[in-house]
Amino acid sequence: MSEPVGVLVVDDHPVFREGFAALLASIDEVRVLGTASTGAEALVKVAALAPDVVVMDVQMPELDGIEATRRLAAEHPDVGVVVLTMSEEDATIFDAVRAGARGYLLKGAEPDEVVRAVTTVAAGGVVFGAVLASRIAEFFARPPAPDQTPFPELSPREREVLDLVATGLTNGQIAARLFLSQKTVRNHVSAVLQKLQAADRAAAIIRARDAGLGR
Repeated sequence: MSEPVGVLVVDDHPVFREGFAALLASIDEVRVLGTASTGAEALVKVAALAPDVVVMDVQMPELDGIEATRRLAAEHPDVGVVVLTMSEEDATIFDAVRAGARGYLLKGAEPDEVVRAVTTVAAGGVVFGAVLASRIAEFFARPPAPDQTPFPELSPREREVLDLVATGLTNGQIAARLFLSQKTVRNHVSAVLQKLQAADRAAAIIRARDAGLGR
């Protein structure tokens, strides 16, 4: 028979923390090593208790669960983190994943789902609740958002110069407007023409106005 999974429960709400720890302690496959009420306390107790899995809340004082997870992943990569939270926000989910969490469940999850997540993560697997897994799949199935910045190949200064060129200003006027030398402006214009593969200034102006610049 395999050894039970050593778990540290981290949550700043004492009723939930102690109740959840008691629930896990009643399960043969799990051994609760301790609890913590903040992310900072979790880091200390992980070092002292060496759990297999940390069940981590997200919103906590001193050090939130995302940052605590990030530090655990860096300092104790052998310890799995299962985030257990009320948040269904996409940003929170992906922040947790990027920080190194290997599981993400909502606090309304059934006890057997939580136990399955804890044991799976302890074995090196990755677990997300059914609803969250489908949302993650949908997120990665979306086409990438188009870059809304015109001419991303240009530097911010080159784009600024092009915008002024498109309004019809001369190099001298642009230099005065941007407090630059005319030589610097000429260099920027040359770089713009090269990067846009525009034959001349007029061609660059047409492309710039089509992209919404110079208005």
